[in-house]
Amino acid sequence: MGATQQAASSLLLEERSGAVMTLRLNRPEKLNALNIELSRALVHALLRAGDDKSVRAVVLTGAGRGFCSGGDIGFMRDVRSRRAVDEFGALLEIGKEICLAIASMPKVVIAAVNGPAAGGGMSLALACDLRIASDQAMFKQAFAQLGLYPDLGATFFLPRLVGLSRASEMFYTSEVISAQEACRIGMVYRVYPHERFEEEVRKFAEGMAAGPPLALRDVKRTMIGDAHRELEQAVEEENRLQRHCFLSEDFAEGVAAFFEKRPPKFRGH
Repeated sequence: MGATQQAASSLLLEERSGAVMTLRLNRPEKLNALNIELSRALVHALLRAGDDKSVRAVVLTGAGRGFCSGGDIGFMRDVRSRRAVDEFGALLEIGKEICLAIASMPKVVIAAVNGPAAGGGMSLALACDLRIASDQAMFKQAFAQLGLYPDLGATFFLPRLVGLSRASEMFYTSEVISAQEACRIGMVYRVYPHERFEEEVRKFAEGMAAGPPLALRDVKRTMIGDAHRELEQAVEEENRLQRHCFLSEDFAEGVAAFFEKRPPKFRGH
């Protein structure tokens, strides 16, 4: 996608083409699941892109066949088995930094959803300013299946994008939403055939980068406006409730059921 490519780390690729900076999550064998190292690399890259005056649009996408499958379930199983609340909390705090870095950046951030976006991966796409998707993309708020609370600002962004009723349905049922349905309900701006997706992303991002930077910056600032503090408070509340769920037996059961490929048996404690 870019003329020049360099690895900010092996987990996150930074690709620069003209005024467009592409940040590519690079754990394809894990469907780009977020662990502490990848999340921290993403925060730093977002902050650099935000400060770089030569960057006028940022694209966030995934390597391989997925956008992002959310939090790394293996990591979560390990920290839950050790009841390592601080380690789990560190991942949540970095997630808050990601949301705030995107929201405060004075340029448009585009989620180019090339494949599955589940759990925190869907939340990450929601946190971006615009979403475009491959026709092979899908979206899923998968938290209920694990006994967890949504994260990365999902409870803030999703109702604003699709309405309270539709957002509630996604949170409660963990239903899979196709790219076409996501576009129909206003969550995604455009859907492109997968074989043309990279090219369409490039053209779309170049179009955004060619726009008036001061006007776009001010539109974004106005759109977020006073809600910036509300977003921060929403993510802090998400993180508090995530920690509560993390210590529950239901979460331990949800993780065990995930790895054993069976329906979970939640008991409410």
